[in-house]
Amino acid sequence: MFSSDSRSNPFYFCACALLTLGVAAVPLRMAAQSPNVQSSAPTAASFQGSVSSGEVAPQIINLSLDDAIQRGLRSNLGAILSGTQTSSARGQRLSQLQALLPEVDFKAQEAVMQTDLAAQGLRIPGFPTIIGPFGYTDLRASLSWSLVDVKSLREYLAARHNFAAAQLSEQDARDLVVLTVGNAYLLVLADETRVSSVEAQVATAKISLDQAIASHEAGTAPKLDELRARVDYQSLEQQLIVARNGLEKDKLALARTIGLPLAQSFNLTDKAPYAVFDQIDVNAAIQQAHANRKDLAAMVEQTKAVEEQRKAATADRLPTVKFNGDYGDIGVNVRHSHGTGDASGTLSVPLFKEYGLRGEAQVAQSQLDTQRAQLSDMNAQVDADVRDALLDIASAQKQVEVARSSVELANEALSEAQQRYASGVSDNLAVSQAEQSVAQANDQYVASLYRHNVAKLSLARALGAAQNYKNYLGGK
Repeated sequence: MFSSDSRSNPFYFCACALLTLGVAAVPLRMAAQSPNVQSSAPTAASFQGSVSSGEVAPQIINLSLDDAIQRGLRSNLGAILSGTQTSSARGQRLSQLQALLPEVDFKAQEAVMQTDLAAQGLRIPGFPTIIGPFGYTDLRASLSWSLVDVKSLREYLAARHNFAAAQLSEQDARDLVVLTVGNAYLLVLADETRVSSVEAQVATAKISLDQAIASHEAGTAPKLDELRARVDYQSLEQQLIVARNGLEKDKLALARTIGLPLAQSFNLTDKAPYAVFDQIDVNAAIQQAHANRKDLAAMVEQTKAVEEQRKAATADRLPTVKFNGDYGDIGVNVRHSHGTGDASGTLSVPLFKEYGLRGEAQVAQSQLDTQRAQLSDMNAQVDADVRDALLDIASAQKQVEVARSSVELANEALSEAQQRYASGVSDNLAVSQAEQSVAQANDQYVASLYRHNVAKLSLARALGAAQNYKNYLGGK
């Protein structure tokens, strides 16, 4: 989402931290699946991509935050890959279910044969050497059913838990899409605000430069004042070029996350809101997160799946009972035929597979221990996500208030310095310093406002309520 040029952007590190928080656990979601299922789980990079759809409109389109998120839910690559994971888990569940059900096959066979007895070494006087052609018709249905197979039952239960985990992960992926798209949208809004701020600073610097040129030409100010004002003006012009470039690149990144054609021009209709966030009960918020987080629920289902796989490894020692039978109609043809059939029951008991059975059980137990450790860590991570988001909100809220006051003071100081210079009381060094203070204060204000809104978006994600993001961006 970010290039090397954007690393100096004050929003870069905040955005990276947000994305790491949101998608770090995604690749582990389907780890508990059967080894023969190839994993294509979404990664952090997946949520930065999409499947582009639609044609490029000739006019500039308006894009609200709601529109962007809905596009992302339809086209974001992470959401799509989560859907394919669910389909794969559904297929695995059906495959495991078939092992518990009877298999019925039907076969229709029409045979025609002719035999050369002489070629077989049979030469019987008075007996024809060529027999045939002759043939028969065989219509037959067969049944195969594992009546007692505890291992297959456990594997089916594990597949069912994996399917439930995949469904929960797919729902969680939608929360991650909201987080990713919301962050990208807020980042573009912050870029637009920064561009507007730098444009205003350029205009102010131009006024100061014109004033310095006029004073120098009138002989009331030294050449140094003009040079200083020109350097400040050109420096701000460079900052404006960088800011505009960053804006365009982040708009491309936003288009990538929502499947919008990259050549499509668009304007953002929503603006970065600021609303004081009411204090909430931390313990109640943590309880809400544990109840609503779909990634945590998915890991619980995965743990149950691995528990069933561990039981399946133990069930390998148990006997299995299998029935095989068939019934059909066989004869020279259908009109001259007779029914035949057979049935058999098989009891299989492993007698000497001790090392294989022990190894299978140890592997399954290690996977279960690993999964339980990850589940414990996930529970702690949910607590940490909520606490981190609340701390970030409180910190960013104070930063916004201080930065807003700093902007007002810096603008007042700049106005005072310009008036003093215009009156000839001082040189324009104070004006240059005041302009730098205004630029710094504006950057801090835009960055703190962005951090505040991203922190609230992160809290919605941490609580498992990312799709109700409006309740958080506008306060609570």
